[in-house]
Amino acid sequence: MTTKAFKNEKIEAFKKSFENAKVAVVTDYRGYSVEEITDLRRKLQKENCDYTVTKNTLCKIASKGTNFEAIEPLLKGPSAIAFGFGDEVAAAKIVSKFIKESKKGEIVGAVLDGNLLDAEEAKKLANLPSKEELYAKILGSINSPASGIVYSINGVMSALVRAIDAVAKTKA
Repeated sequence: MTTKAFKNEKIEAFKKSFENAKVAVVTDYRGYSVEEITDLRRKLQKENCDYTVTKNTLCKIASKGTNFEAIEPLLKGPSAIAFGFGDEVAAAKIVSKFIKESKKGEIVGAVLDGNLLDAEEAKKLANLPSKEELYAKILGSINSPASGIVYSINGVMSALVRAIDAVAKTKA
């Protein structure tokens, strides 16, 4: 395979990832062994994400015309991108946790909905709850007033039953 064909293949692969991704988290992967990168990839793949070591020039070319054009300033030095295809925060969460555990690498930034996030904002993204957690909180908030009403009605009904029982005992 010629170099030109190989580069075109890589550009197409990046373009496909950019078109399907909801978020792209750019990391500096210096210091990682092949085993560590493989481990990170496996963790990400469980959450519908992917991790790709990039050739910055090819990645910049592939990002043109996509929602991820803003990624260009983040692509300096050795870069790898964690693409999130499902939950917007899953990729950032997994990469952030992996960096804390391994004490290697760093998050350079991210692109979410076409907006460039610096390293601090990308780390804050990693601290956000997942969609499932948010759904659970919303349902809990919705159920809370209904539960309160049920408990209040049950309390009134219980008091009424006890009062009727007491009256029945005194008359008996």
